[in-house]
Formats: sequence, structure tokens, C-alpha cells
Amino acid sequence: MAFRFPVRVYFSDTDAGGIVYHGRYLDFAEHARTELFRKACSLVAERDGDASDEVSQRELLSRDTAFVVKSVSIDYKKPGLLDDLLEVVTEIEDCKRFSMTFLQQVTRDGEVLAELRVRVASISVSTHRPQLIPSWLPEIIEVL
Repeated sequence: MAFRFPVRVYFSDTDAGGIVYHGRYLDFAEHARTELFRKACSLVAERDGDASDEVSQRELLSRDTAFVVKSVSIDYKKPGLLDDLLEVVTEIEDCKRFSMTFLQQVTRDGEVLAELRVRVASISVSTHRPQLIPSWLPEIIEVL
């Protein structure tokens, strides 16, 4: 299953020629992963009987869990342009005990502009040491 997140390209995302800065793709991907985690945490809260309308990543933090980027690779294929409506399509490519790899594609009208592979590690917020990925997370994300 893929999680889809819309992104509008603003002037601040571009250079003088109206082309998206290469580093902004990292931000687009980060925002998409954040919203993916937000949705996953909301589903867990709903499953656990919490009726709140919105659950943020504070849910993960309250469970002493955070994710840090371990590695990123980006393949730029075509430029994004000022005022484009893009979509970041996010899938879990691999999930291990302590890390997950996301495949993220930034698209415009279904055409891939950039493809990112982002490996994140699960850590304890209190100790900053690696810890097991919560068992509920991959299964919840897979159904989004």
C-alpha cells in the first residue's frame, strides 16, 4: 500500500528560474513521512479507544520512540517547477528490527520527478540508543 501526500511548489522552494531546489525534495519527503506517522498514530489511538480527532508524533514520543534518518539516496529525474502540484508517494521498502527503509517518489501527474530511498532507525527518546521498532507500526502503515 502507498501513502500519498500532496505538495504545492511555492516560490521559496525554487531558484530564480522557477525550478525546485534539489534539497527541497528532502523536505517534501520528510513532510510526507511525518504525515504517514501521524496517520499511523491516529489509527493506533483509534484502535486503543482514544476518540481524539488528531494524534501527532507526540504519540510516538510518549512511547519513548523516535526515528532518525540513517541514510538517504536521491535520484533526480525531472525538475519540479513553481506552482506545480506534486504528490509524494511513500511505501515501506524494507522493515527490519531496528530500521525501516522508505521508497518515496515525488511525482507530477503520475510522472516521477525524484526517487528517494530513506533509511530510518528507531531510537529511544530518553537514551538516544537504538531500540526495536514498535510491532504495531509496520502493520498499521501497510494498511494506509
